[in-house]
Amino acid sequence: MNHNESAEEDEANESFWSPEVSSSGMDRNPSPPPADGEKTEEAGDAIGETVYSKHWLFSTLTRLVQMVTKHDSEESDTPMQLADDEEEDLCRVWDMAMDKDVAGFLQEFKAADILLGVIAKSQCPRLTEICVGILGNIACFPDTCLALSQNEDLGIVLLLLLGDSDPPTLLETSRMLLTCVSQRDACGLWIERIRQQSAVCTSLCFIMCSSTNLDLLVKVGELVDKLFDLDEELMKSWIITQLREADDSESHLDVAASLLEAAKQLRSESPGGLEVYLHVLELLTTTDEGMQMFAARGGPGKAVWDFLCVLVCEDLCQPDDPPLVLQEQKVLLVQALAVLSALYRLQPQWNSPMGSLQCRAVHQVHITWCWCADRMNVVVTERSCRSLLSISSMSSLKPVAAPDECLLFVGGVMVSSAEVHGTEDGWATAAPWPEEENHYGG
Repeated sequence: MNHNESAEEDEANESFWSPEVSSSGMDRNPSPPPADGEKTEEAGDAIGETVYSKHWLFSTLTRLVQMVTKHDSEESDTPMQLADDEEEDLCRVWDMAMDKDVAGFLQEFKAADILLGVIAKSQCPRLTEICVGILGNIACFPDTCLALSQNEDLGIVLLLLLGDSDPPTLLETSRMLLTCVSQRDACGLWIERIRQQSAVCTSLCFIMCSSTNLDLLVKVGELVDKLFDLDEELMKSWIITQLREADDSESHLDVAASLLEAAKQLRSESPGGLEVYLHVLELLTTTDEGMQMFAARGGPGKAVWDFLCVLVCEDLCQPDDPPLVLQEQKVLLVQALAVLSALYRLQPQWNSPMGSLQCRAVHQVHITWCWCADRMNVVVTERSCRSLLSISSMSSLKPVAAPDECLLFVGGVMVSSAEVHGTEDGWATAAPWPEEENHYGG
């Protein structure tokens, strides 16, 4: 190797190990940590204590407004379609709104007004569903629920959406309304709006009597149940209005008949949903107006009676059922028997004597009472206990033997089996209850 070659090799080695070259290669020290200012910037973009980004949320809602505005300006008759990535981002916002910090931030950001504008302009059912779903999640917290409930425009739009034809939109609308009326501070605002909007009753009745969507039927039933439970005057006004409509028009939507149709849909598919509807029917029997509706000839009373007889005899209890089965069905039994008790004395006004199935139902009523009282110590309401006793005493059938010792809680007071009188042939008859003064015309 000559001198020149040796010098070139030394120069190459020197270049390979020089700091300038090694600093740009893979083998180097890690970069220094970010400055405190960068950390503060990242933290300032987070929503509350979450890791959700304010910037991302801003940009998503901005794109939503731009998208709807663009489609609206085109004056196209074709419904707007959401791209997959747009729908995915909006569904993320929907999920994020379940967080209290995000819900509060969306409320401060006036997201309700933005979503309300989108709903008003949207011709896309899926987009409307998502927007109402986001509002429903925001309403899950007392403060944000009250703020939303005070928005009059939002209240009007939501009640109008009950007349929509899209089941998912109806489901989210019903869910949001149920959420709002379940909040103590906000429920009064919504009940007053519903009182003023007679179309709400018609829309809910139409859904109950025509929909086959089980989730929607359950949610609408829960909403009606909550409304009637909170405000008896609202329930009476709906009944009175429909009684007048029945006189003026042959085609009208009846509250009880709509409840019955929904209960039939849920009978075998959703015991929990059926329980809701039976409770609403029971609420109707607690008012004179409700009993007048059931007593009317051609009204829903006879149909409700027939349905409950079948339900008790074929679904809820059989003579050979073990106590565990009755224990599982006790809530449905109590509600069904309470309604049967109220409807029993209306039979003469229907001019319809009891058939074999109705007699079986009456007989099964007493069997159920004996099983429940003797083996399960079921706590029942006063009206339900009355149904178990009075129907047996009023029927022409011999009831089954009552247990020697059984205890019931009637109106919060423990009552012994001494109130059930035995006969010489070993059968038991229930002590008659005082006759009521009210008589309901057909």
